[in-house]
Amino acid sequence: MNEPLSAASSQPVWIQAIGLAFPQVQILGSREFRIAYGGETIAADPPTARAMPELIAAPTVGDQFAIAYTPSRTLDLRATPYHDPGRARHDGFLKLLYGAESGVVEQNLETVAAGPARFRATRRHGVACQLTAALAEIDLNDDRIAPLFDEIGGSYNWRRIAGTDRLSAHSYGIAVDVNASVGGYWRWTGATEGNVGAYRNRVPWELVESMERRGFIWGGKWHHFDGMHFEYRPDLILYSRLTEGAEQ
Repeated sequence: MNEPLSAASSQPVWIQAIGLAFPQVQILGSREFRIAYGGETIAADPPTARAMPELIAAPTVGDQFAIAYTPSRTLDLRATPYHDPGRARHDGFLKLLYGAESGVVEQNLETVAAGPARFRATRRHGVACQLTAALAEIDLNDDRIAPLFDEIGGSYNWRRIAGTDRLSAHSYGIAVDVNASVGGYWRWTGATEGNVGAYRNRVPWELVESMERRGFIWGGKWHHFDGMHFEYRPDLILYSRLTEGAEQ
């Protein structure tokens, strides 16, 4: 899992990452790309090189890869304003993968247990399976880890992100929040957007790395930190591996 992947292909690396992460989808086209799944097709427009706040508000599919997510034990990168890998989410892409309506998503949910905690996650594209595997790898009796699951922030919840018209990742059954009081959230600090400052991490790296190995990114690596939050974005992790040591 830690070996770099070959990026020897005529396709852009971000398109390759999508194809590897979601083998059930079809990548159509050779210059202008489309993504097909379940009888639906969306345009996969390339990165636009806009400022990060604009990308977060209205990204293309390619813009989701504008900032590479780094699976490593460092929080140094998040000191840069708007270093938020994964916060740019293309609604059409996620709706294609997981369902465009709450009723569709809910048909595919299953419950994943972690000690006293219960998370609802989608079965589509192996999300619940990967979450189960990630949580099985950690010691839930460890005194550093157990408090994260004594009380959880949540999992599936069809809702908008506060103050926006964009659906939360929780709407698709691909995100889980561990104990909010341990993980922390930037808005609760009174910080100014784009100038959040330091993050005092209390989430053990063992949990972060187990989740990353199974395709989940962690909000603790964001400038606008959300330390309770894990989100299934295997394409972002594969993109990082594909571009490791190479020109992006």
